[in-house]
Amino acid sequence: MSTPPLPDTAAPTSRRAFFKRAGLGLGAVTAASTLAACDSNDNDDDADVRLDFSNDFGVLNYAYALEQLEAAFYDTVVSDGAYGSTFSTDERAILDDLAKHEAIHRDFLRAAIVQAGGESAVIGALTPNFGSVNFASRTSVLTTSQALEDTGVGAYNGAGRYITSDDYLLVAGKIVSVEARHASVISGLLANNAISGDNVVTSDTALDLALEPSEVVGRGGRATPFITETIAVINIPSS
Repeated sequence: MSTPPLPDTAAPTSRRAFFKRAGLGLGAVTAASTLAACDSNDNDDDADVRLDFSNDFGVLNYAYALEQLEAAFYDTVVSDGAYGSTFSTDERAILDDLAKHEAIHRDFLRAAIVQAGGESAVIGALTPNFGSVNFASRTSVLTTSQALEDTGVGAYNGAGRYITSDDYLLVAGKIVSVEARHASVISGLLANNAISGDNVVTSDTALDLALEPSEVVGRGGRATPFITETIAVINIPSS
C-alpha cells in the first residue's frame, strides 16, 4: 500500500491540554537563537535536513522528527483496511491510544518550537518509508512498533544531556516516560508478561538504552530506514 506523507495537522484542543498537563506554558519558552544552517565544517552537504545541536532548537527538532515518524506509523496502522481483522479489540484500544499520544507529542513539539523561534526554526514535514512493513501482519506491525518505541526512548535518553533549558528538559522527561510505557506494552503484546524487548534494559545496571543522534538518524541509524529524507546532525557539543 502507498504510504501517506507524515501528518502535520494541528490538534489545538489536545495540544492545549498537553501543555497544561506538562506544566510548560508557551509564554515561558524563550528563544536563544533560531535553527542554524549548516556550517562550513559539515560533511553532510547533501542532507535534506540539518539539525544544529549548538542550540536547543536542534534537539527539539530532533525529537519532533522522531515524533513525526511515530505518529505517521500509528496513523497508517489504525487506518489500514485490515486493522479490524488483524488486531483484537483490546489490541486496537492500545494502538488507538498510542496513535493519539504520538500525534499530541508531534503537535506539541512543533508548537513549542514555532512559538519560541518562529516558523523558520522548525523543520518541515518528513516523508516516511514504511515499505518494509506489512500492515496486515500483526507480527510485522508490532515488531516495527517496538523498534520505533525503543529507538525513541533511547534517542530521548541520549539527547537529554544536550538540552540547556530546564523547561525543555522537564518536558522531554515527561515525554520519554510515556514512550517507555508504549515500548513496554508493545513488548507485552509480543511476549506474555514481557516488560521490554531483548537487550533494551541492561541486566547489570537495570538502565535503559541511551543512543547518540548518529545511532538514530545518521547514516545507518535505527530510524533512518523509515525516513525518506537524509538527516544530518551538526555541532554536537563535546562531552
